[in-house]
Parts: sequence; structure tokens; C-alpha cells
Amino acid sequence: MSSQLDRRDFLKKSLAGSAAGAVALSLEEQTLLAQLRKKPAPAEPAGSAGSLPTGKLGNLTVTRLIVGGNLTSFNAHSRDLVYVSALLRQYFTAEKIFETWELCEECGINTAVLRLDDHMIGLLTRYWNERGGKLQWIVQIKPRQRDLEAFKTDIKQAVDNGAVGAYIQGNVSDNLVKDGQVDLLAKVLQCIKDAGVVAGIGAHDLQVPIACEKAGLKPDFYLKTLHSANYWSFNPRGEQWEPFHVGGRKDADNVWCTQPQETIDFMKNVTIPWIAFKVLAAGAIPPQAAFQHAYENGADFICAGMFDFQVREDVIIARKILSAGVQRQRPWRA
Repeated sequence: MSSQLDRRDFLKKSLAGSAAGAVALSLEEQTLLAQLRKKPAPAEPAGSAGSLPTGKLGNLTVTRLIVGGNLTSFNAHSRDLVYVSALLRQYFTAEKIFETWELCEECGINTAVLRLDDHMIGLLTRYWNERGGKLQWIVQIKPRQRDLEAFKTDIKQAVDNGAVGAYIQGNVSDNLVKDGQVDLLAKVLQCIKDAGVVAGIGAHDLQVPIACEKAGLKPDFYLKTLHSANYWSFNPRGEQWEPFHVGGRKDADNVWCTQPQETIDFMKNVTIPWIAFKVLAAGAIPPQAAFQHAYENGADFICAGMFDFQVREDVIIARKILSAGVQRQRPWRA
């Protein structure tokens, strides 16, 4: 109970602090703060976690906005800005990461997509045990060797340390499909299922879900990139991109969905839940436009990296879009 009150107090201070000076809290922010001031917390309605709607991934109840882990692993796609990773390492101390996760939970986010490494395992263990955190961990699996035993080792380590879901990291899936190893992708997917957690397949390239659907694979979810082409650095030279172009060039560091419309058209008929990521195109697209585009065009969930000072705004944006009733051609699949 005390840890819950501590997290509530943390968010109250954060919200109140943002109103300092001439900047006033918006109506949405005032509503969120008013909710948090109530003690005890009001009962959560069905289909929501705090202030966010939820969906199902296997047996997991997951908020439709998920916090990503690149920033807290000191990695950001930053075009040609060479100092960004070092800046993140200085900013995201353990304490700042804990504050960010606490703020996510207070605002209603209940799930994080995070890497598998000793740094992240140590942080999660402390957060859960020392801070009373409840974030669900979906882990990305990216072993150094491309063989089944290496995947099994990573899956076991993740599950032993509290992961409730796992997916094959996008670059790994891209390369397996590119090299004609869909059979290995299928075997890894089954290993994740056998470990008793929800199992997904990540992808940057549209050829991955196309190949998986053709092969009859049944993941619990796809984690596939989606963003619009409506920003200047998407393709300034007007190139015709071939499949598997993603990630191949440094000057395309914020282009992670080279076929946005084709992705929307294909995923429209896919019945497996879809977590969209890279929706902000590495910070090139504002959250309001990015979230609206992703939800309207078929994403069941959004995974987005967030600084602590962005969490509140991102949650309000997502909640407002979802509560207004999203006009979609693809039915909600989760």
C-alpha cells in the first residue's frame, strides 16, 4: 500500500509541477490529476487499466499504449547526431528509469517492451522488488548466434527473470526471412510458446508477416513498424526501395517502414494482434499525428519510447483518440 501511495504522490508532484509559471494544466491533465488525488483509487472499469483501454495478447491484458525500451537502454535512432547515446546514458540513471516506469504505471500503462541483458534484468528486479512495480515485461529475443540453442538460452533466461512475453527481434526476423529461414523462425516461435509465455514475431520489413502468414505461423502477436511518410527525411531523394532496405543505410535512420501503405493494406486482413512500433519515426512525427495514424490504420497496440516528461502527454493523447472512437477498416484483433 505504501509503495502505491508513493507512486501516486510522485505523479501528483509531476503534474502539479508542470503548471508552474504561466503554463496551465489542460482539461485532460486536470482530469487525470483529479483522479489520482482520490484515495483510495477508484475501481477500474472492465477493459481498462487506469485511464487506458486494454486488449488481450494470449492470456495477458495489455494497455493499448506500451512503453518501449530503447531510450532506457541508451539507444536512440538519431540520424547523424553522434552524442545522443552518451546523453541518454547520463540522463537515464537507475533512479530516473524507475521514476519513468512509475509514472507510466500511474498514468495507466501496464506493459513494457524491453531488451534482454544484465543491465535490464537488474533494473527490473530492483523495480519489482524494491519499488513495488507491476509492469509486465515483454522481452525482445536477439541472440548473438543464429541457431536454435542460442534462442532457447535467451528465452529461458528471460522467463526465469520474469518476462511474461517474448518476441523475435525485428532485425533478426528480417534476416531470417531474407535468407529463407522461415523454418527456424517457426521453431523459435514454438520454443517461446513452450516456455509458457505469449509469443510474437517482430519485423521492420513487410516481407516478414507476409512470409509468416504464407507459412501458416500462428504467433500471439506481430510487432511490426508503422509510420506515415509525411516527414521531410522519409525519402528526400525519391528512391525506389527494394525489400529489406530497412536499416541498411545510415541516412535512413528514421525510416523503419518503407512500405507504409502496403503494410496497412496487408495487415488489414491479418487476424493476429498487431503491436505497431516506430510510429514516431524516431521523433520525426508528433505523437498526436503518429498515434492517430497507427490506431486508425489497424494497429491494436502502440509501443513507443518515452522520456519521463513525455509519458503524461502521450497517455492523454492515446486515451483521447481511443475514447473518441477510432475509425478503422481493420477490426480490433485484441
